[in-house]
Amino acid sequence: MQNPISKMCTIAGFICSFALGMEYNDLVKRDSPDTKFEFMNGKVVIITGASSGIGRALAKEFHSRGALLALGARRIDQLEVLRTELQNSNILCVKTDVAIEADCKRLIDLTFEKFGHIDILINNAGISMRALFKDMDLDVMHRLMDVNFYGTVYCTKFALPYLLESKGSLVGVISIAGYVGLPGRTAYSASKFAVRGFLDTIRIEHLKNCLHVLVAAPGFTASEVRRVALTADGTPQGESPRNEEKMMSAETCAYHIAEAVRKRKRELILTFIEGKFTVFLGKFFPSLLDKLTYNHMAKEPDNPIK
Repeated sequence: MQNPISKMCTIAGFICSFALGMEYNDLVKRDSPDTKFEFMNGKVVIITGASSGIGRALAKEFHSRGALLALGARRIDQLEVLRTELQNSNILCVKTDVAIEADCKRLIDLTFEKFGHIDILINNAGISMRALFKDMDLDVMHRLMDVNFYGTVYCTKFALPYLLESKGSLVGVISIAGYVGLPGRTAYSASKFAVRGFLDTIRIEHLKNCLHVLVAAPGFTASEVRRVALTADGTPQGESPRNEEKMMSAETCAYHIAEAVRKRKRELILTFIEGKFTVFLGKFFPSLLDKLTYNHMAKEPDNPIK
């Protein structure tokens, strides 16, 4: 009779083989550019946090597929640089702080005013942090929830009537931190768990309205989010504690999100070890995952875990 440890290894091995095979198929069996263009051509896509990182890559990806773009970010100058780079004066750029309800309403209103409909909302804007909860100012928790969670809530609230009318897609870019609590990222994980719960509920509420809701969870992705992550007192940490050269690129992440939107997937978990396998362990071996997560995060340079 197979002992429990051996059985666990067998199951894990099967999951590993299956997930790796799926990732390989996603890479080699991509649809033709014509197919992707036909699906997205003329669709109005709103992307928050579009001035850098994954948001900027998403703007380029959807633009390459023929979408009409409305881009929101606090740094309007960076949005205008992107518009020039894409050589498309029809791109709508709106200065938007998603933590401010009125800014979110303005982004949605201006998009509808310009294009007459809204097909896809991608809630991508977000910030991170790095500190233990016991050392962290509560203002940091409020800031993370205001941007990551309430920014998603506000934009979704104002865009939802248009998305229901178009039977469109509502997307939230979270993180693996929305599936497993990351020590030293308390507020970040809390906000991403909250977004996942919110969007999962919206999906169920509109199960019979043909609304597509996607929760996209990248693993560690190369971007500036770690450089501007807040420390215990709310100041930016300034440097990434990780080697970002080995991470998934923002462009690869954007491609997979766009494909998940096209295929109307409900969930997208990117990367294998830090993504799919982590979620698997959390479901079946949560105590083991706790230990592995602690040890992994403790290896970061100057980590706050003592």
